[in-house]
Amino acid sequence: MRVAHTEADVNLMARMMRAEAEGEGRLGMLMVGNVIVNRLKANCLDFKELRSVRDVIYHVQGGNYSFEAVQKGNLFYSPAREVEKKLARQTLKYWRQQPSKYSLWYFNPYGECPPTWYNQPFTGRYKLHCYYEPIANTCEGAYRY
Repeated sequence: MRVAHTEADVNLMARMMRAEAEGEGRLGMLMVGNVIVNRLKANCLDFKELRSVRDVIYHVQGGNYSFEAVQKGNLFYSPAREVEKKLARQTLKYWRQQPSKYSLWYFNPYGECPPTWYNQPFTGRYKLHCYYEPIANTCEGAYRY
């Protein structure tokens, strides 16, 4: 298992995965879930001292929630469906795949993906989201599991 979790964590993560990537299908939601797990495991850069799925979801950076859906997402505040819970469990237990495999950031640029984001390299795109992973020597925790 990648991350110890409760059923409340599964529900919260499932809601975020749907809110951020429902339009990108199951694989897109898995990739968002992977970034959530990566942020929890990394303990570096902007993601220090995050100890639970809840900490990651409600993390504030620069005065705003890290995930836009927390403040703007109607889908985030709807109950999770079983399909999303299954995807969340899959990500919490074992799932990883490029371009999100080691990514700590993703966003939808409404155009081409820039070569870096927060000074970290682009690792790939899936549908509308661009994924970025930390430079290895700046965040060993992102690569240690």
